[in-house]
Amino acid sequence: MTGNAFSQPMNQISVEELAQRLSSDDASIQLVDVREPEELAIASIEGFVNLPLSQFVEWGDQVPTLFNPQAETLVLCHHGIRSAQMCQWLIAQGFTKVQNISGGINAYSLLVDPSIPQY
Repeated sequence: MTGNAFSQPMNQISVEELAQRLSSDDASIQLVDVREPEELAIASIEGFVNLPLSQFVEWGDQVPTLFNPQAETLVLCHHGIRSAQMCQWLIAQGFTKVQNISGGINAYSLLVDPSIPQY
């Protein structure tokens, strides 16, 4: 994940909007969590596929077969920084409907679901 992949415009979705989307059971959205496995063990949201950024070399070339580049793709991390990086990379790979989850799982825990642990 290097080069000019991070110069593309990026859309954001709030954690409140995410909660609405998750409650609608919309099967067309793709959910990606780029946090590390040890973070996932502490706090997670059901339905997300975990692709840890630190393991990019292991899964990077599989993304086109794992996900539909034309489907809406929502990306999550702890606070929204790593997910923003992933969003920029996905856009550079030709994904057309990518949204960063603003504030990450930390904001989701604070504003939507306090049963999700803070870390």
